Amino acid sequence: MRKLLFTFVVIFASQVSFAQDFKTDTKKYMDMSGQLAIFEKLTSQLEENIPSDKRADFRKDLNASLNVLKDKMADLYMSEFTHQDVKDLIQFYETPLGKKLSTKSTILMEKGEKVGQEWAMGLQGIMMKYMQ
Repeated sequence: MRKLLFTFVVIFASQVSFAQDFKTDTKKYMDMSGQLAIFEKLTSQLEENIPSDKRADFRKDLNASLNVLKDKMADLYMSEFTHQDVKDLIQFYETPLGKKLSTKSTILMEKGEKVGQEWAMGLQGIMMKYMQ
């Protein structure tokens, strides 16, 4: 009975360790890919709306919220990619091209947002044409 219990404990501990490694790698990928930088940029814009005397407390609450978001995003990636996929993505982001893509992520987001807004404005005209 003790051997069975010991075996179960060892298997369970290794599974927990594997899941932690997977999640750690997934968060590393998210950081390397520039996704976390986008969240940081968006949240810094939010902070500008908070009175200066309350910003420190706001930042604490915001950071706690971001940690929850990072965990949920990591879980999302873990449901769609294998651990090996994530390791391969990390390997890509360690290359010069991967690093360049990462540094361009916030710029691409900003420019993409503008392109999307322009597209939406044009779409309104098309919709009005067919709604009359």
